[in-house]
Amino acid sequence: MKIRKTWGVVIGAVALLALAACGGSSDTASDSATEDAATVTAGEDITIAVITHGDDGVFWSVAQKGAEAAAAALGITLRYQGANNNAQDQAQMIEQAVTDGVQGIAVSLADPTALDGAIKKVVAAGIPLITLNSGSDLFKGLGAITHVGQDETVAGHGAGERLKAAGGTVMLCAKQEQSNVALETRCNAAAETFGGKVIQITTSGDADRVAQQAEIKAAMDADASINAFLGTGPVIAVDGANAAAELGRVMPTGGFDLSTEILEYINSDKMTFTIDQQQFLQGYLAVVFLYLNITNKNTVGGGLPVMTGPGFVDKSNVVAVQELVGKGTR
Repeated sequence: MKIRKTWGVVIGAVALLALAACGGSSDTASDSATEDAATVTAGEDITIAVITHGDDGVFWSVAQKGAEAAAAALGITLRYQGANNNAQDQAQMIEQAVTDGVQGIAVSLADPTALDGAIKKVVAAGIPLITLNSGSDLFKGLGAITHVGQDETVAGHGAGERLKAAGGTVMLCAKQEQSNVALETRCNAAAETFGGKVIQITTSGDADRVAQQAEIKAAMDADASINAFLGTGPVIAVDGANAAAELGRVMPTGGFDLSTEILEYINSDKMTFTIDQQQFLQGYLAVVFLYLNITNKNTVGGGLPVMTGPGFVDKSNVVAVQELVGKGTR
C-alpha cells in the first residue's frame, strides 16, 4: 500500500487505535482519523515484518491483531509470521525477510542462540530491528532499537511474592516450551521471592492438553507437600489448576497472560491470578516504533526496554478485563 509521510495520519490513527485498545471511543477522534486517512496519497512503499516464535493460539493471535491494527492505521504493509516454537523456521523467516528487502523487522527472542545468525544479517543489512515479548535483556547487544514487552524477572518476582502471601511453601512451576528463555526466567525469578522449595518441570506442551495435565498431575502426586502452582502461560496454568482439582488439592494457583478460559477460572475462584503483559500492545507498538524510525529516525526507550507489563489480573479486576478480551484487544 502506498503512503505519504503525513503526521496527521500517524497521530490521528495511533490516537484512535489507542482509544480502541483501552475500550474507549471518541467521535471527534474518529472523524479526525477518517479525514486524515482520506489525505493518503501515493508516496513511499513500506513493508514491516513481525516474525515471532508463536502460534495462532490465545496469546499470539492477539499480538498479531495489534500489529495488524497498527499497520492498517498507518497505511503500510505488514508481513506477520509465527514459527510455532520452531527456532530454525523462525531464523529462516527472518533471513527471507532480509532477502525480500523489508524496511523494518520485529522479532521475539525465545531462543536467541538459534536466531543469532539471522539477527546479524538484519543488522548488517541496515534494517531497523525491534525485539518484542522475549529478549528484554538482550536487545541492545543485538543492535535492536528497543525491546517491547515485560521484564520477566520483575514478573516472576511478583508471582513468587503473591503465591507466598497466599500461603504457599512448596511450589510447582511448570513450563510449556523447551528452550524458551523467558519461561526459564519466570520460574527462576518466582523461586527467588517465593522463599520456599520450588520444583520446576517442562511439559510436552499446550498442543496436547490431556498429556500436559497428566504430567502436571503426576508431578503433584509425587510430592504431597506441593501447595502452590505457577504455570508460565495461560493454557498450562489452567491445566495445572485442573490437575490440582483432580487430586482434591486446594492451593493458590497463578499463571501468565490472558485467555477467556483463564479469566473465567479467576472469576470462579479456581485460580488466584494471572500476569498480563498486554500482547496487543506489544504487536501494536513494535510496528509503530519501526514506522517512526523508518520515516523520521525516531528512537524510543533511551537504551531501556519499553515495558508493557507486568500487570496482575485477579478477582478485583477480572470482570473489566474479561470485557476487553472479548473485544480482542487484551
